[in-house]
Amino acid sequence: MKVVVYSIQAFEKELLAIANGKMHHLTLIANGLNEETKVYATGKDVVIISAHDILGASMLRTLKNMGVSRILTRTLGTEHIDLIEAGKLDIQVANTPYEDQTPKGIAEQTIRNLNLWGAGKCVGAACCCLKECKVKL
Repeated sequence: MKVVVYSIQAFEKELLAIANGKMHHLTLIANGLNEETKVYATGKDVVIISAHDILGASMLRTLKNMGVSRILTRTLGTEHIDLIEAGKLDIQVANTPYEDQTPKGIAEQTIRNLNLWGAGKCVGAACCCLKECKVKL
């Protein structure tokens, strides 16, 4: 999968690279996702964000128009993502809900989610791939 990771911290880079094992094509961006940095999502399948990246309806529509079909947040919560709009746009959303919330654990969960998506499975407690999972928002 082609993936862009926003708001990446220096200590996360190696952890993601190790967890990824050269499976997915990762583009790592230190800056958050915003109007100036959205261009890096062009042609990507997945956008990975942090809690600092706010995805309202407008940004979700922009990402969808750029070809993004999945959003993965490196957080437990999803309050920073408009899940209703994501569902309307048929954008799958996943979080990292497992107990291990260490940087290493989050990196491993992130890549596990990408691998599951690559296998055609729905992932994350906030999964809103409504057609496959029948999750009600």
